[in-house]
Amino acid sequence: MKILFFTLSILFTSIAISQTHQITKHNGEELDVNFIKLENDLVYYSLNGNTEEHKISKYAVSKITNKQSSKTQKVTDKVIVDSKSDYKFVTVLSQEKTIGLKQVANFSGVSTKTKGEPPIANKNQTAMRIKTESASNGYPFVSIVEKADGKYEAVAYVY
Repeated sequence: MKILFFTLSILFTSIAISQTHQITKHNGEELDVNFIKLENDLVYYSLNGNTEEHKISKYAVSKITNKQSSKTQKVTDKVIVDSKSDYKFVTVLSQEKTIGLKQVANFSGVSTKTKGEPPIANKNQTAMRIKTESASNGYPFVSIVEKADGKYEAVAYVY
């Protein structure tokens, strides 16, 4: 009887800690994980046999598939930026939301300052210039770090 209970407990424990979801990234990589939640543009998950919570940017994830029910949840569409005119498809992300994306280029410059313009208009013009430069190089994501001396540094990311 003890052997039967022990066998059943091992069986149910292995089912409980097995990976229940598959994350498919836009670059084709697939991860077998235990999906936790999708919050603040981040996908939270844990790996098999581990309770440590990991996260990845939702922009790097194409879909999440529940292995038990075979239901698929689409997370984001793949953004393709081919030319300078596609600047409107470039997404500006904060540094923490780039997890899972591949850093490909850094570029820097001086922020736009037009006399008589409010600071927000200058910030928007600088962002537009950065997005246009990123689009002309085919980078769909960019993170902007503004510095106190009127300069900026931008980091471009791809899938």
